[in-house]
Amino acid sequence: MNKERYLLLLSTAMLLVGFAAILSTSLADYTDWSYSGDKGPEHWGALAPEFALCADGTAQSPIDIRNASEVDLVDIAFQYGQTAKNIFNNGHTIQVNVDEGSQIVYNEISYKLLQFHFHSPSEHTINGEAAAMEIHFVHQDPNSGALAVVGILLAAGDEENGAYAPIFDNMPSEIGEPAAVGEALDLEALLPAEFAYFTYQGSLTTPPCSEIVRWLLLDAPVLLSQSQIDAFADLYADNARPTLPLGKRDLLLDSR
Repeated sequence: MNKERYLLLLSTAMLLVGFAAILSTSLADYTDWSYSGDKGPEHWGALAPEFALCADGTAQSPIDIRNASEVDLVDIAFQYGQTAKNIFNNGHTIQVNVDEGSQIVYNEISYKLLQFHFHSPSEHTINGEAAAMEIHFVHQDPNSGALAVVGILLAAGDEENGAYAPIFDNMPSEIGEPAAVGEALDLEALLPAEFAYFTYQGSLTTPPCSEIVRWLLLDAPVLLSQSQIDAFADLYADNARPTLPLGKRDLLLDSR
């Protein structure tokens, strides 16, 4: 087998591993790691061969956002609708799997929304400062398989966020499979009013840490009440991977 074919097959295999981690709703896989102790982030790369990039990768996420180059970026076109609230506790976070029909269009590519989930505190930091939480909307280009993840920082405000209440009021404390809960959820209402963003090429922030993600971190935060933030922290007080070096990657900020 020549070197080019080997690298292509290796790249494809790594991509499929990343998809399995994102797309699977089974709790049988990718649960034997943690955010602390001897299975915490500093040990992920040694836990399984398919997790090697967690230690050896050069385009890892999250990162600290600072000194971004300001350029005229294309808009992120959100085309979100409603979904059943398929909420579950996967052992690492609270995740919501969404119905088909919602997507973003970015650089003339349509990325279908698959699921969203939460981290506390935020995984990305701004000039070294973390927000109270971060939500990740995970999208996939069905043609190429590429992933685009929209990250939104969540901060404490004075009032309960009604758009998020159906999620935070139904977070299961026990690990289990996805289950529809209550009425439909308005996905567009979960977004901030402004869509300026930072972008860079990175990885999944959980094992297997596959370097297959175009990150789109919105500049504007969304406000939750302190009680909503505390409700999540009661389940997952620290499920954020520490930031990794940007290295030679470009970090861009929408200048408009």
